Amino acid sequence: MDHLRRLFEHMTWADARVGRALDEASGDAREARELYAHVLGTEDVWLARIEGAARGEVWPDPETRDLSRLARETQRRFDELLAGLAAGALGRPIAYVNSAGLAFESTLEDILLHIFLLGAYHRGQIAMLLRKCGAEPAPTDYIAFRRGVAAATRDDAR
Repeated sequence: MDHLRRLFEHMTWADARVGRALDEASGDAREARELYAHVLGTEDVWLARIEGAARGEVWPDPETRDLSRLARETQRRFDELLAGLAAGALGRPIAYVNSAGLAFESTLEDILLHIFLLGAYHRGQIAMLLRKCGAEPAPTDYIAFRRGVAAATRDDAR
């Protein structure tokens, strides 16, 4: 269970760093903002499925949705979920309907791992998009989170 807590803490840290980098970005970071909204929206939708509720948008509009508020609400709900997990709860099956209307069942652990890995994948894409528009992405590597120092860059290795 400790590994999931660390992954949640990393997700929260990384989401906040990406949000700040997007706030500071000059140039056209529209595509990166849309992808960040998708990361947060997906976290919200999966939590709703775990909670047995039908709500949220997988692709919320970053122009009309308060993303910092969504991030804070999602973080609070994740924290409550992880704090209340009993031993053995990770194997609990969660029945849900995906965004295409298809019914599935996955374990809580698989869903949580999916959420954490999906966010890491898309944060990498956001970093690339920020670089393309001339902005500086936030380093969000897990090891940087754990040790408190950003990973070495390509320039550092030369």
